Amino acid sequence: MNHRGTLITAGWLAACTSAGAIAGCGEGEPERPGQTDGVSDGCAFEPGTFDSFDQAVSAFLADHGLAGASAAVVHERCGSVHVQGYGAHASDRLYLMASASKVPSAGILLRLADRGLLDLDAPIGQYLAAPGGKPELTVAMLVSNSSGLIGLVDNPLYAPYRCQYQAQGSLGDCALTIYTADDSADRAAPDSSFHYGGGQWQLAGGIAEAVSGLRWDELVEETYRQPCGLHRLGYTNPFGIAVQTGGLRSIFDYPAFFQADTRNLPASDNPSVEGGLFSDVSEYGRLLLMHLRGGECDVGRVLSESSATRMRFDRILEAYSGSTAGQAGRTAGGDSGAFAGYGLGWWIDREHPGVFADPGLYGSFPWLDLPRGYGAIIALEADGTLGAQLWASAKPALDRVFDARR
Repeated sequence: MNHRGTLITAGWLAACTSAGAIAGCGEGEPERPGQTDGVSDGCAFEPGTFDSFDQAVSAFLADHGLAGASAAVVHERCGSVHVQGYGAHASDRLYLMASASKVPSAGILLRLADRGLLDLDAPIGQYLAAPGGKPELTVAMLVSNSSGLIGLVDNPLYAPYRCQYQAQGSLGDCALTIYTADDSADRAAPDSSFHYGGGQWQLAGGIAEAVSGLRWDELVEETYRQPCGLHRLGYTNPFGIAVQTGGLRSIFDYPAFFQADTRNLPASDNPSVEGGLFSDVSEYGRLLLMHLRGGECDVGRVLSESSATRMRFDRILEAYSGSTAGQAGRTAGGDSGAFAGYGLGWWIDREHPGVFADPGLYGSFPWLDLPRGYGAIIALEADGTLGAQLWASAKPALDRVFDARR
């Protein structure tokens, strides 16, 4: 595999924080509430339009004793329409997004497919110069959690894939370790069942580096920072520090050492592809806007429209009549149909067509509502259960806002 340098490169991370403040991570002012991108006629929002949504978020924080949250709302025609901080958290606070990394990561792979560098449905053995391994798998299997590899629900600390949590080493070496791991007695047949997360995402990231000749951070640069201006968005691998500072359980708790400061993150050649994203809600919101607009940002196209659509196609249903039942990332409340489908990075709500989400372990909950033409993200420093509960509590307020404009 071809590797050239670091993932959050030490140089980029240092430049990002050289002024001693998080605001130095990228150029330009963060978006403010009410700011719009690509404004069209009919996009004026009256003062107080989002009060009911803000009240729902604030009430949830108070009820659960949470210090704060941040949220951003985007509309396919009007751009960014609402960015807000709550409690002790400013609207431009940086968050570790955990599994809300999956849609951005899958987007990098789809962009490589658009460029003709990667066939998502081809055996990955053609991309990896290593004997043995699992050459019959495809990237589409990997990023739809359908490869059969051991997932996070099966065994999050599965020893042969432990490199996925280590900042040391490189993404390429970790991918080869997972590719050649002696796991045949533990893994399932590909495209037979849904196994959420785990080493399959690290393997997909290593393939992205191999076919492009670029390290992961360079792929982030050309996919999101340049065409979309997402200069505060990056990847790290915080999980090794979590283990060292708080024991194994702390992998699943929001990393207290981060303190919304990139200087506290390890520079690493081995980012967590499925869970290492950091961003503020404004920039993540613009990523959602790109998906609403068929793969196009204001200053450049990221994905072909067909690739953006493919990410939202219910692959597990088509490939093996699969369901996500019993797996992480589903909404609270026991609704058997909620987000039972899965595409390439997106959870798919089969009961409400056109609703997609990419929730994270630490409480971040981004979603798209295509029938209503909007996307949003609420970010917490908590856990996925609270994130799902907050989403269920606050989404109806946004639905009413956009229903009234249809």
